[in-house]
Amino acid sequence: MKHSTLIALLVLAFGFGRHASSADGRTAIPQSTLASLDAKLNVTYARYGDRTLEMDIYRPKKVSGPLPAVVCIHGGGWANGSRVNHGKVAQALAARGYVAATISYRLSGEAAFPAAINDCKAAVRFLRANAKEYGIDSEHIGAIGLSAGGHLTALLATSGGVKELEGDGGNARFSSTIQAAVPMGAQTDFLSARTREISAIEERGKIWRQFLGGSQEDKPATYRLASPLHHLDKNDPPCWFITGETDDPSTHADDFLEQMTKSGIQSGLTVIKDAPHPFLGKQVWFDEMVNVADTFFKEKLK
Repeated sequence: MKHSTLIALLVLAFGFGRHASSADGRTAIPQSTLASLDAKLNVTYARYGDRTLEMDIYRPKKVSGPLPAVVCIHGGGWANGSRVNHGKVAQALAARGYVAATISYRLSGEAAFPAAINDCKAAVRFLRANAKEYGIDSEHIGAIGLSAGGHLTALLATSGGVKELEGDGGNARFSSTIQAAVPMGAQTDFLSARTREISAIEERGKIWRQFLGGSQEDKPATYRLASPLHHLDKNDPPCWFITGETDDPSTHADDFLEQMTKSGIQSGLTVIKDAPHPFLGKQVWFDEMVNVADTFFKEKLK
């Protein structure tokens, strides 16, 4: 049975109602679910002088033995947002049997690329280094993120072993490679004509120029280094993309998926019907995302 068919059947079997929504249909995690989780908040995972970065870690109670881990990476144009924005994602995945960590990272107004991916890699290394303390299967760590977090998830997946992106956030003797990735609403080709055009637009391109130090025309080598597609090879982990139906078609990652297929890596795409770019706030879309991500992670991480 094809993987996409399996996902569709499991989604139908489980339904989209695993989490009770609020009265207005916005995403909510039931108190019963929260009560079933152990939470360790404000855990420092990286240090840069006096600057520290924290993560919030969730694990299901009454589950013994090591569990696969998932790093949850928030969006916000690399310039905004916080780990709280992916708190519900982490909680929902933890309830499905993972150690899920939603992480902070240095935003572009504080430090430009490659700071953010340095931090994501530091988070993976921290979880691996402290696997025993948090009950993690250190051989099975994945990542998920939306928008800018989707880009960082895809880059984390494809840049294992790229020294220029490792950074010095600690636990250097541990690997930052991951075993599965779910990029959502993600840009994967920073050398595309679309990115070249947008990065040069005065207002719309500001987030790109702040993150990467200029437009694509100004900084082609930096855009290349930040592009998940540039790093993709046969040694990379499987990736499953999720995007909203009304999001820009570039989030379908067509070239990326084609290259993964040529490299013999399992990959795929789920398009959530009627959903926009920021789809996590609506319960029905959120639940579909959790079902798809959980099915994929169960196959690849467990």
